[in-house]
Amino acid sequence: MQETTMKTIGFIGLGLIGGSIAKAIRKYHEDYRILAYDQDRETLATAVSSNMIDAVCEEQDERFKKCDYIFLCAPVEFNVKYLEYFKENIGPDTIITDVGSVKGIIHKEVERLGMESRFIGGHPMAGSEKTGFEASSDRLIENAYYFITPSPDAPADRVEEFMTFIGDLGAIPIRYSPDEHDKITSYISHVPHVIAASLVNLVRHADSPDGIFKSLAAGGFKDITRIASSNPVVWEHILLSNPKNIVNGLKEYIELLNKMIYDIERNDAKDINAFFESSREYRDSIPNNTSGVIRMQYELFVDIPDEPGALAKVTVLLADAGINLKNFGISHNREDEEGVLRLSFYDTDACRKAFDLLADAGYRLYNR
Repeated sequence: MQETTMKTIGFIGLGLIGGSIAKAIRKYHEDYRILAYDQDRETLATAVSSNMIDAVCEEQDERFKKCDYIFLCAPVEFNVKYLEYFKENIGPDTIITDVGSVKGIIHKEVERLGMESRFIGGHPMAGSEKTGFEASSDRLIENAYYFITPSPDAPADRVEEFMTFIGDLGAIPIRYSPDEHDKITSYISHVPHVIAASLVNLVRHADSPDGIFKSLAAGGFKDITRIASSNPVVWEHILLSNPKNIVNGLKEYIELLNKMIYDIERNDAKDINAFFESSREYRDSIPNNTSGVIRMQYELFVDIPDEPGALAKVTVLLADAGINLKNFGISHNREDEEGVLRLSFYDTDACRKAFDLLADAGYRLYNR
């Protein structure tokens, strides 16, 4: 198959991720034919009317046999069901892929069904606090790492072709085995979500009747626990889908905490300093130019005077320049950050334009 030929792409599920990939395909490959099924008929109607898809399919539809790629973008338990259907109902050259955040389960099902040569797993490391097709964007996966986890028997040329296809959509394809993927994501996403939720619950239990802990937590604490606001149902499923790696990560984290308790009790200044120094060095080496598993925040902190109209001047400047604000607020606890006014944006372009605009206007700015 030649990459230059027009392709037909199928989607099962057209929510945030499925919708964003479909929109990216439409953006970069206008001649590709896109077919889709979703339980929400209104979503499908919107996708057709906005020219994001070419045809609406039924859950089981003969037209999927004509697809070069079929993206499974439903929850994993539904994707397993669709695999069973597609085992007997795909074309001779069709490759099936998915977008799930845990790969082990679906790859085991692929192996059980004998579909290794027809399946290439995938996981775009992108997301949003919003859900559904309405929140999808052709830029969601842009500059985001995109895990490719091919089955062992997937033809090498088809894997390379698929990685090129994903790269052409603006993402950064990286190839790992399903087991490697699940270990990596457990350490950099799954375990951190558990830790963030634990910290919030720690403060919740310690809070006084007047809620002073909550009031003072509005600064750095709220930043480091931002991911604790994630969907509980989603994280229930993720934790139960990747238990071995997550438990191992949590045990190692507990060992680090116990070591810190030991150092504090012994007044071991040297080891305490080394603990923070090593974490600082490693964190400062993490690149800022690509999207990871945990969604990035696009924020600026601005010093403004405590006087009437100061906030309005900033928001008017941004509005006049056509820069959309996602959120804003005054930071009353600035122990771990600089700047009085916190401005949040939807993407890095808006954040960069706002920085340049406000800097030119003479404001003192900080970003992280």
